[in-house]
Amino acid sequence: MKKTNYFVHSSSYVDELCEIGAGTKIWHFCHVMSHANIGERCNLGQNVLIASHVKIGNNVKIQNNVSVYEGVIMEDDVFCGPSMVFTNVNTPRSHINRKNEYQPTLVKKGASIGANATVVCGSTIGQYAFIGAGAVVTKDIPDYALVYGNPARVQGWVCHCGIRLVFDAAQSQTLVTCEACGSRYEWKENRIQPFKE
Repeated sequence: MKKTNYFVHSSSYVDELCEIGAGTKIWHFCHVMSHANIGERCNLGQNVLIASHVKIGNNVKIQNNVSVYEGVIMEDDVFCGPSMVFTNVNTPRSHINRKNEYQPTLVKKGASIGANATVVCGSTIGQYAFIGAGAVVTKDIPDYALVYGNPARVQGWVCHCGIRLVFDAAQSQTLVTCEACGSRYEWKENRIQPFKE
């Protein structure tokens, strides 16, 4: 394990051969398995499992009771709400070893996943996407999309600051400004993206 300036509560276990960045805090009853890679300034709440070979970027917040299984990659600034769920095998059976069938899951920069949501493996969650509480993600989610339901469907669009954008594509509106922070976005190819002057 590469030792840097991070905090681990005495009730938690960090296996050998992990990389953990400076300023990261690992709270009560967590287990970080060998070969996990956790960035700087992350926060792991109570009872979090980080499995082997998981890659987590900088400034990631993982709330209580989340298990991050092998095959998951999180970019910087991701938020995982309490008791949300990742999977890594599509057809699990107790009596069949399917470790060679792990499907990757990518959570891109700035995305938020709400409490008790489930992310089925093989999915990519776009930058700054917002997954509502209890949603079941079964396919890729676009950048800046607000999704909820079972299965999760696009219900709107959000700013990088997390506020819902008031946008009416049906009225041929192509530009929208966030009411909270003033960031501007454009509707292009059935997607929202930052507006570039």
